[in-house]
Amino acid sequence: MKKLVFILTTVVALSVSQFATAQKTIVDVAVGNEDFSTLVAALKAADLVSALQGDGPFTVFAPTNDAFGKVDANTLNSLLEPKNKSTLSGILTYHVVAGKLEAKDVVAALKKGKGMVTLKTLNGQDIVVKKKDGKIWLKDQNGNYSEIVMTDVKGSNGVIHVIDSVVMPI
Repeated sequence: MKKLVFILTTVVALSVSQFATAQKTIVDVAVGNEDFSTLVAALKAADLVSALQGDGPFTVFAPTNDAFGKVDANTLNSLLEPKNKSTLSGILTYHVVAGKLEAKDVVAALKKGKGMVTLKTLNGQDIVVKKKDGKIWLKDQNGNYSEIVMTDVKGSNGVIHVIDSVVMPI
């Protein structure tokens, strides 16, 4: 009997935990992970938090703090200034695609596209997803690559794929 109670308690606890996680938006997930503190600061500076807390669904290619660390510090600080809100918004929305594209969807599209697929970002520009050297990469408008290092971090309104570099629109 004790074993049955333990099993039921564990199942209920896991179910409640899963439900709580599923109720967090992609912004809430990012806020709850200190590896995304720079991204969260940038979303706030660009006034995009409420938009990405909307219904979605969204697919976010989220740069980590280390990815933002690759950007020149003066450039990054300048982008966070209120006068550059529009430019920052354009860069951040270049990391977002309408719809929920899980890793399996991306892999299927890559197979269909013979290792390459072009996605339209929320800023209206294209970004290329490419399979290269056994890894999945984003290729930005300037020809720079960012590796997708973690996939399918789920929120209630979409999914996050973690990338190792900031991608830049033209």
